Amino acid sequence: MKRTLTSLMLAGSLLGGTTAAAEDLLQWQTNSLTYLYGKDFQVNPKIQQTLTFEHADSWKYGDNFIFVDRIFYNGKKDSNLGPNTYYGEITPRLSFGKIFGQTFEFGPIKDVLLALTYEFGEGDSDAYLIGPGFDLNVPGFDFFQLNFYKRYPEGNRAGRGVWQITPVWSYTLPVGQSDLVIDGYMDWVVDNDQNSRGTYHANLHFNPQIKYDLGKALNWSAKQLYVGIEYDYWKNKYGIEDSGSFKTTQDTASLLVKYHF
Repeated sequence: MKRTLTSLMLAGSLLGGTTAAAEDLLQWQTNSLTYLYGKDFQVNPKIQQTLTFEHADSWKYGDNFIFVDRIFYNGKKDSNLGPNTYYGEITPRLSFGKIFGQTFEFGPIKDVLLALTYEFGEGDSDAYLIGPGFDLNVPGFDFFQLNFYKRYPEGNRAGRGVWQITPVWSYTLPVGQSDLVIDGYMDWVVDNDQNSRGTYHANLHFNPQIKYDLGKALNWSAKQLYVGIEYDYWKNKYGIEDSGSFKTTQDTASLLVKYHF
C-alpha cells in the first residue's frame, strides 16, 4: 500500500536500531518474495511477469506494510513505461490502543488506528493517503482490517481528495496435511466523477491470493513456501473509464510462487 517519509523513518528505526531497541519496539516481522505469471491484463501489455518483495511488521505503536513490484512485459513495451516498470506502496498505521495503553474495543472493532499510505512508481503514480483504520474481529479470519482513506495524488492530478475504502484480510483453511490461505485486499475508490470533471473515474480493484502451503505438505517448514494463484479484477483500471473503444476493466489470474523469510 503506501505512505510518506514518516513510514520510512518508522521502518528504519525498527530494522536499523540496536538489538535492545529492536526488542523493545519490534513485536514481529515477516518478509517474502513472490513470482507471478499472468495473461490478459488491460491498459498495459497483456502478458506480465512480476517479482514482488513484501515486508510486514507489528511494533510498539502500530504496524507497517511495504511492497515493491518489478513488472516485466514479456518482451513487449508499454507505450509510457517501456519493457518493464516498478510500483510500490508503504503503509504504516498508528494504533490508538497501543499509543494510549487503552482498549478501543466495541462491537466487532478490536482497535482504532490512523492509517497512512504512500503510492510510488514510474509515471504519474505518486499519491498520499490518510484516514481512519480499524482492526475487526471477524470469526474464522486470521485478521481483518478496514481502512478509509482520503486520496491526495501529487500535483494537480485528477482524483484528488476522493475517498478510498480498503479492506485487507487473511483466512486459513486446513486441507489434508497442510493449509490453504486465502488473503488479499480490495481498493474501492468511490464515485467521484463530478469531483474530477470526468477524467478520473470511480474504480474497484479486487486482488486476492489463494495459496497452498507446500512447505508444510512436504514436511519442510510451515508458512514458508506457497504455490497458488492471484486473482486480479480491476474495474476502470487506473481510474480510466471502460468503453467499447478502450477496454480498461481487467479480469485475470496469475500463477504464484511465494517464499517467506
